Amino acid sequence: MQLDLRSRPGDIVMSFLGLDYRILHKDLGESISAESQVKSTYKRDVDDLSWYDSYHPYTDHVQYLKDLHESFPDNSELVYSGHSYENRTISGIHLFGDDGADKPAVLYHGTVHAREWISAPVVEYIALQLINAHKNATNASESVLNQYSFHIFPVVNPDGFVYSQEVDRLWRKTRTPPPPPPQNQSCYGTDINRNWNACAQAYRGQKPSDTVENQGLDAYVRKLRDTVGIKLYIDWHSYGQYILSPFGSKEEWYAPELGKWTKTALVLGEVIRDSSERRTTFTFGPSGATLYTTTGAPPDHVYAIGGADFSYTIELPDTGDFGFVLPPDRIRGAAEEQWEGQKALFPLLDEVFFDGLGPA
Repeated sequence: MQLDLRSRPGDIVMSFLGLDYRILHKDLGESISAESQVKSTYKRDVDDLSWYDSYHPYTDHVQYLKDLHESFPDNSELVYSGHSYENRTISGIHLFGDDGADKPAVLYHGTVHAREWISAPVVEYIALQLINAHKNATNASESVLNQYSFHIFPVVNPDGFVYSQEVDRLWRKTRTPPPPPPQNQSCYGTDINRNWNACAQAYRGQKPSDTVENQGLDAYVRKLRDTVGIKLYIDWHSYGQYILSPFGSKEEWYAPELGKWTKTALVLGEVIRDSSERRTTFTFGPSGATLYTTTGAPPDHVYAIGGADFSYTIELPDTGDFGFVLPPDRIRGAAEEQWEGQKALFPLLDEVFFDGLGPA
């Protein structure tokens, strides 16, 4: 009896090289197509959680912020850090309690990188839950908005975000024109996560804050620093499931606050895991030592220049199966578990931490 066996060429190569592998996407194009069915028919009901069942165009995100404000008019205001290179507004919402807006600031940024679509709805979900928690509070101490003012920007890279939805799903940078010399003239965009080789996805610009996007964001940070102070900063990204603190520029450069950052991050990670149906697990550490070295990253800047007491990057799910192309049916779960984590984090922000030098 003759038996013919057939193997895929890729399997033969991997076997010959002695390498283990697994398929992340059987068809990446199909995954992108399914995930990229962007809904543009927003119903304008902020309590309709179906918003978190699909991804949405930039204009709907802007409208959603307006509707959040209209649902909470006495304790919120629309804020702007400036405009993008293509003149789109970098819009945010400022939430505060009943006794005024002059409280220490919590600052959230989302969609610094255009392709990281999951970050915007996560940040928006937290804004919605902050509003609802305040409305449902039976006394002032139950609402975190009476302790801190929240400045929430779901999409800080609107040009890149629109480009990722309309042209190139995996686009990362802004859409600023290429710098000289002439051979760079096809190299659009700056990575504003480093602006703080021109064709690189992580091209950081020619000097700090040389993009209009970062100039506005930096001015906003300095204004908060000089008025109410910054209690907490979180820069939301995907993917990898990390909670990262400064510093990123060196593997062995640790801030004096690392002890309290570690404690709060561990609590945050435990609550996220325990509240998640998927038991989502996060890894914590200084970004340079834990993930890779970076320069000009926002958490380093907001800590060192903005004076933030706590400063983190959170890399949202997943760990690589879908990567940047997280399916729409994963949005709500990712948002819900982050809200649970934030609720556990808030009470720790004013806790006195043991510093190793004696009793607090």
